Amino acid sequence: MHIAEPGTLTMPDALWDRTMRVSAVIAPLAARAIVGRAAVDAAALSLGVSRRQVYLLIKRHRTGSGLLTDLAPGRSSHGKGTWRLTAAVEDLVREVVRKQFLTRQKRTQAAVYRDIAGACRMGHLPVPARNTVTRRIRALNPVEVGRRRGGPDAVRSLQAAGGDVPVIGTILEQVQIDHTVIDVIVVDERERQPVGRPYLTVAIDVCSRTLVGMVVTLEAPSAVSVGLCLAHAATDKRPWLESLGVDAPWPMSGKPRQLYLDNASEFKSEALRRGCEQHGIELAYRPPGRPHYGGIVERVIGTAMQQVHELPGTTFSNPVERGRYDSDRMAMLTLHELEKWLALAVASYHGSIHSTLGQTPAGRWAEGVAATGLPAVVTNPTAFLIDFLPVVRRTLTRTGFVIDHVHYFANALKPWISRRDTLPPFLIRRDPRDLSRIWVLDPDGHLYIEVPYRTMANPVVSLWEHQRALARLHERGIAQVDEEVLFRMIGQMRDIASTASKTTKRMRRDTERRRTTPAVTKSGAPSPDAVLPPEPSDDPPSDAPSPGIAVAGFDEIEQ
Repeated sequence: MHIAEPGTLTMPDALWDRTMRVSAVIAPLAARAIVGRAAVDAAALSLGVSRRQVYLLIKRHRTGSGLLTDLAPGRSSHGKGTWRLTAAVEDLVREVVRKQFLTRQKRTQAAVYRDIAGACRMGHLPVPARNTVTRRIRALNPVEVGRRRGGPDAVRSLQAAGGDVPVIGTILEQVQIDHTVIDVIVVDERERQPVGRPYLTVAIDVCSRTLVGMVVTLEAPSAVSVGLCLAHAATDKRPWLESLGVDAPWPMSGKPRQLYLDNASEFKSEALRRGCEQHGIELAYRPPGRPHYGGIVERVIGTAMQQVHELPGTTFSNPVERGRYDSDRMAMLTLHELEKWLALAVASYHGSIHSTLGQTPAGRWAEGVAATGLPAVVTNPTAFLIDFLPVVRRTLTRTGFVIDHVHYFANALKPWISRRDTLPPFLIRRDPRDLSRIWVLDPDGHLYIEVPYRTMANPVVSLWEHQRALARLHERGIAQVDEEVLFRMIGQMRDIASTASKTTKRMRRDTERRRTTPAVTKSGAPSPDAVLPPEPSDDPPSDAPSPGIAVAGFDEIEQ
């Protein structure tokens, strides 16, 4: 399976920043039915190109696929308007600008250019023209330049004025994403014993107050959680609802124009930044010290947790509220059943009157669709998610790739193996939830190629299970680890968990994390911990809740 890569990570930073600036000027013009000459001339002046080039850029934007790279200069044209520095010179220019220009010393562009020219001569590299360096400096974010050279006060006039949250008037204009631990204990599929509290990642459209994306997982929040939530928000939800067995409408889907996040580390990865820029999604972060800027998604989560407190196995918000309620003993919902309950609760909420809107969120969404048209929906979720997966780089060997003691090979690699000594390290993306395959970017930077395990008999494992096995081997004093030893340890750990007469909560949680591995879920094949029918058990205590759980919608999403 091949996935096109139009330059999300292979394009130099300077060219990427230039393309973003071009997109910011051209996109509004391309959206107009008629573009006047005055507007074209203004765009040409702003970008430093001719009027004819502006018309060509507008045409490329209209006929493109809606990606930022539609407006990138052709890689082989080598004509006016392209950025033709070698990779070594680009890196040198970027480093000198960062160390000499973006400082409180406020050195002039002329002084910085002299340093660049001198460094190039010392390194026997071609010296770039001064206007080339000037264009790269002008393409930098003015807010970032001002902050680095003059401090926060110097850029206050370039930023929004302060205390009031900007008004959002159209659907998907801004989507807020956040994580939380769900206040309920879930049980495993096999023994129906408690495994702990799962995590919830939600995305809410600020204009309509509808939930456009949701991910429930046993994995701690990460950049992958954000990518999964974005993919869920941007794709048609009907196949997912059918897989849950939920017969309820959830038409809210589409790529957001702006993603509004807090300042957690998982929201600032390079993969997330480049992925959002590639798909035309602006990244924005809450101003420090102004928590009300992210209040909408936090109120969604807060109200959802209040509804979760009605479920069996809830932990409530704190020990005082929980009192003598035994959350572990009363727990009875699996992760799949909790996800189904949440999907039904969201559908119920969408049809309830919202006090702030004065109408239902679904009604406000429908009005937004009528005003702006149907949002752009991602048709290939796999390709979309790949743009947000973590990146590693490895050199190709005769037997394929080796990543953390695991070998990967596919016949598609054979044409490159013979010339591997002339090729740089390959850019590889992998899903931490499923290490059985990786996505390798071809040397030309156009396609991602799916490459599986070299030994197909190895089981599907996740990164956390792989790392735990390595730690166990090191504890036993085994310094030289190979693939066979690694997977043998993983098999032993799984055998212990599946055959133990009395499993711990951690063992059951690990089993559930393996069971929800994407590859196992997609193929329908049994995992090493195949779900067995529950053993007959004693009758539940009289105060235990009934297995049939009524689904209550979110009564009010904002308090």
